[in-house]
Amino acid sequence: MPQKQPPRRQSISVGRGTRKRDEDSGTEVGEGTDEWAQSKATVRPPDQLELTDAELKEEFTRILTANNPQAPQNIVRYSFKEGTYKLIGVVNQLAVHFSQVGNLIPKDSDEGRRQHYRDELAASSQESTKVVISETEILEEEEELKETEAETEAGSQTDMPVAEVAEKVTEEELMTPKQPKERKLTNKFNFSERASQTLNNPLRDRECQMEPPPRTNFSATANQWEIYDAYVEELEKQEKTKEKEKAKTPVAKKMGKMAMRKMTSMESQSDDITKVTQAAKIVERMVNQNTYDDVAQDFKYYEDAADEYRDQEGTLLPLWKFQNDKAKRLAVTALCWNPKYNDLFAVGHGSYDFMKQSQGMLLLYSMKNPSFPEYIFSSESGIMCLDMHVDHPYLVVVGHYDGNVAIYNLKKPHSQPSFRSSAKSGKHTDPVWQVSLEPRWEKWVRWQKDDMDNNLNFFSVSSDGRIVSWTLLKSELVHTDVIKLKAEGSTTDGLDGLQLHTMGCGTAFDFHKEIDYMFLVGTEEGKIYKCSKSYSSKFLDTYDAHNMAVDAVSWSPYHTKVFMSCSSDWTVKIWDHTIKTPMFIYDLNSAVGDVAWAPYSSTVFAAVTTNGKTHVFDLSINKYEAICSQPVVTKKKNKITHVQFNPIHPIIIVGDDRGHVICLKLSPNLRKMPKEKKGQEVQKGPAVEIAKLDKLLNLVREVKTKT
Repeated sequence: MPQKQPPRRQSISVGRGTRKRDEDSGTEVGEGTDEWAQSKATVRPPDQLELTDAELKEEFTRILTANNPQAPQNIVRYSFKEGTYKLIGVVNQLAVHFSQVGNLIPKDSDEGRRQHYRDELAASSQESTKVVISETEILEEEEELKETEAETEAGSQTDMPVAEVAEKVTEEELMTPKQPKERKLTNKFNFSERASQTLNNPLRDRECQMEPPPRTNFSATANQWEIYDAYVEELEKQEKTKEKEKAKTPVAKKMGKMAMRKMTSMESQSDDITKVTQAAKIVERMVNQNTYDDVAQDFKYYEDAADEYRDQEGTLLPLWKFQNDKAKRLAVTALCWNPKYNDLFAVGHGSYDFMKQSQGMLLLYSMKNPSFPEYIFSSESGIMCLDMHVDHPYLVVVGHYDGNVAIYNLKKPHSQPSFRSSAKSGKHTDPVWQVSLEPRWEKWVRWQKDDMDNNLNFFSVSSDGRIVSWTLLKSELVHTDVIKLKAEGSTTDGLDGLQLHTMGCGTAFDFHKEIDYMFLVGTEEGKIYKCSKSYSSKFLDTYDAHNMAVDAVSWSPYHTKVFMSCSSDWTVKIWDHTIKTPMFIYDLNSAVGDVAWAPYSSTVFAAVTTNGKTHVFDLSINKYEAICSQPVVTKKKNKITHVQFNPIHPIIIVGDDRGHVICLKLSPNLRKMPKEKKGQEVQKGPAVEIAKLDKLLNLVREVKTKT
């Protein structure tokens, strides 16, 4: 702490001499001491305060602060925890006035020794140059002295005063020191380049002519007997090879198979087919178009004229049937249309029989080539769900039965996924029933919007009760648990008073089309939870929806309050999320596998059941039953698992548990649009569809309020 100090006293000394003994004068020490003592006097400034001892000892505290006057005091940042913008209290007050980057080298290091050696060399070179300069100057002075002496001798004979003047001049020159001459430094930047061009050697051509190789013409005629003999020889060779294979041991057989595979792989590599792949694909599509010309004509032009005589009922016209031998015994577990190419769709193959789990398949078919898939990917575990990105239609995310999620890139030729979760990266412990990307009306499973760092991300739900957010980084998947489902009323007291919660089993979920943070989750207990990304511990609302597991839940693409659910308890229900009771309930007399909203109308939706039927509803025409219930599989044992509407064309695709995908065309009664009135234009658009569904919901609300 700084203290007040007494003022400094200034003294002025006035004296005639010191107490120093002078040998010449002979004075003794001690004379003048009284004068020295009397000459000291204190001088004070006129404005100095006279303070007491207590005032001098009093302490005054001063606090020094280093605040930056330019630092902002109103920084506001968004708080994700509270959901509002908050003022930041602590601001960085550091102000940098000067900074310089330097380095220190120890003397004992190699670099320090090298620099010390260079400095010694430079000093020794300078000393040597000084010695040389001094020797040359001495020689020059001796020569000048000799010349002056000769001149003085010659002048002494004639005139003595002149000789005396010369001697004085030489003495002055010798007495005055000479300054060393400045050395001329060479200009390192003043240089000239010298170049020369050599002559190129003349080119010489050497040619030689050789005789062409000899040629011979060979021709022969083949009759039936020669052809027969050739076939007989080939059959005999095949029989001999079969006998040799029987005589071989199992180990030898395996080695032979490996050698054959290597040979075939080498042959396939040698055959350069990549140059004709595009042309071959076009030719294949042309052949398929000619083969299925009648189906293509029906898809483009056929309209069922019998709809005019039906009482507002419609039919489904079967078009193509997509199947692959590798996925023959696998069920269709997921369907998804490509958001960019309206003729391309992805099919996920797995198994719903949990006792017979095998491999999985991801196939992508095009309506331009129904005979063979465009892309084929296989996996060790069955695929239970999939989705395609809206902005990047070549990215396909899938969820496996073993709890893993994977992302396939259609641009890369290899069949392995580009990203895959693992036990270290937080994979699910139960089957993944749904993966969620960008909200779209035509999918249960969706990508989400990119995060703040523009990283792709998606969501997944599993039977282990976890809803997980996955983010794609450069080389890995990073997971974050959004919410953990807890079954209500299932808490039990454990040891030491701990409460144990039973986890709910999620089976389906769907994000709202406009409110990004809100989503619905269906469970195996039959309940539907309305959740938010911001609240991981509580549900926004709970609906006692079904008596069995919820198989699908989907928001309406037009109305922001309406969503639909289906279950294995044979029912399809339409809800208003502000009301806990369903607005419409439909019993389809069989377990419902999937439901889907139509893209062209807010009141049309389709459902498929395990008895092989497809049901199409239009609430604006009939609020009580389907306007089309038609079996679409050939055998009664086949169960339909999924259904999807095409976003552009009036068709739907359905998949069954035998790996088949069937394309069906909707008749005119199933896709009725508003009719034109005289003198009025037909009103179209989302506002009209919302009003049409709102009208039906208001009628139901009035009936409920009356009852």
